[in-house]
Amino acid sequence: MTEHILVSFAIIVVAGTVAQWLAWKFNLPSILLLMIIGIAIGPVAGYLNPDEFFGDILFPFVSISVAIILFEGGLSLHFNEFKQISRTIWGIITIGNLVTWGLTTVISYYFLNLPLGHSLLISAILVVTGPTVIIPMLRQIKPKGRVGAILKWEGIVNDPIGAILALLVFEILIAAGPAEATTIAIYTILKSFIIGIAMGAATSAFIIYLLKKDAVPDYLQSPFILTMVIGVFALSNVLQSESGLLTVTVMGMILANQKYVTIHHIIEFKENLRVLLISFLFIVLSARLQLSDLQLLNWGSFLFVALLIIVVRPAAIFASTVKSGLKIKEKIFLSGMAPRGIVAAAITSLFAIELSEKHITGSETLVPVMFLVIIVTITLYGLTASTLAKKLDLSESNPQGCLIVGAHKLGRSIAKALNDEHFKTLLIDTNRSNVMQARMEGLNAIAGNILSESIIEEIDLDGIGKLIALTTNNEVNSLAALQFSRIFGSSNVFQIGMDRNKDGKIDEVSRELRGRILFSDSALMCTLEELIVDDSAISSTKITEEFNYEKMKEKYGEQNIIPLFLITPDHELLVYSKDNKPVPKPGDILMSIIIKNHNIHEGTP
Repeated sequence: MTEHILVSFAIIVVAGTVAQWLAWKFNLPSILLLMIIGIAIGPVAGYLNPDEFFGDILFPFVSISVAIILFEGGLSLHFNEFKQISRTIWGIITIGNLVTWGLTTVISYYFLNLPLGHSLLISAILVVTGPTVIIPMLRQIKPKGRVGAILKWEGIVNDPIGAILALLVFEILIAAGPAEATTIAIYTILKSFIIGIAMGAATSAFIIYLLKKDAVPDYLQSPFILTMVIGVFALSNVLQSESGLLTVTVMGMILANQKYVTIHHIIEFKENLRVLLISFLFIVLSARLQLSDLQLLNWGSFLFVALLIIVVRPAAIFASTVKSGLKIKEKIFLSGMAPRGIVAAAITSLFAIELSEKHITGSETLVPVMFLVIIVTITLYGLTASTLAKKLDLSESNPQGCLIVGAHKLGRSIAKALNDEHFKTLLIDTNRSNVMQARMEGLNAIAGNILSESIIEEIDLDGIGKLIALTTNNEVNSLAALQFSRIFGSSNVFQIGMDRNKDGKIDEVSRELRGRILFSDSALMCTLEELIVDDSAISSTKITEEFNYEKMKEKYGEQNIIPLFLITPDHELLVYSKDNKPVPKPGDILMSIIIKNHNIHEGTP
């Protein structure tokens, strides 16, 4: 028995991680793969029965996991971002939610043949759109402009609202009469929001105070905050059921927007934990399904899901964004992105059990219908959202543009050469003279500190997927690469090699604390600055069968060619670095510096 539990637990963890990797590798919805695995090892193979495996701790564990996921989501919500989309978000969480709730109640009543109370309950739960699903999808789609931020805010903020709304309906369902139901409704809403906001704010203030006073050592900060999240979530739920999700979301938002202490290491820890929890939860909850549950589904169930996608979501978006300033294509994309996730599954399972314990008929249909909604919406939106975004010109799944740190002569020359090959560039520099010169030369440049805490929210990164740090300060380059590796990935952040010290050696920051070294060992800062004498210093050479790279080396001499970038036939930009030197093939374009009257041996011009 012990071995079976150990092996089952290992299978869940390993399969979940492998599914996440396969989703990244083949650009598929990770949640869909996780659900397929859960159904395969659960109802199909009969290997895993979560109710027997976990027993009474299953739903407490699910609830705590959802709380951690929502807290991590709250850490990604920044008020600077909210200012630009506030009208839209307020519209969606008020008018949009009412439209969703109302229309879903109608179609569930007529097509699922549920009692009115159950229709109101499942409709309240379906207000949520699921950050556990949307955020991984946004990572794959990489939408441009406001739509990504809108979907992220909607998904995270709506989860606690949906949970409280579902609790409200549940309390009314078990109330004795209209008078009691009205009292319960007002009491539940007020108590949930007061407790959620107050406890979230108070706990955040307490954490900030302790961290500011250095009362918690660095190695304990992540475990300490995780403990606080779990503790305050449980306490909040004891004081008022389902208020804990609002509490942890408020906590995350406050911690993300305060300026007193640094929490980047905590965010990284929570992101890693979120991936594991999402993998675990979706497999386990999918495995809870029974094949007999599918017999409760009929043509009305599928028509219900179809109307939810085709009618309810577009109606909610267009009704709530009348005066938002959104373009029609943005509204269409928002209408085509409303997957449901782990919160909807967990809340439905919990309320279905409680209704069943109170012998209220009709609750057995809720879970299979909700999983049908989850499976269909994840599959449909996951497979079509990326294509829809591209058709609407709202995404660039593999952005090739470059954020160049340093608007000096070298930075401007590289930006011009990349622009000439139709790659987007953005120069950033603290030196306003450099920025002004770049703008006079027709380049996109801004004045700012790349290490500023708010710089990521302030700059437009649409179409940009790489960082090239070219400042004369090796530490600044390394810190910039470290900061933007969270956005672009460590393989897409580069920094220029520095000059040699008095001993003739190059002082490099350790690999874990810097980006990839640009170009080559000999292409140091001083070397390239000397070689960039005019705008023609960087040349683009089309590699053909007749004039391949070997012949190019014969013509100019291999030691006189400094490869910078390689452009593939499908317009992918490959950056030469110390650890990656792609070999040009026919059809590629090689961007390089060809030395004619210089000698850069040993790194000197």
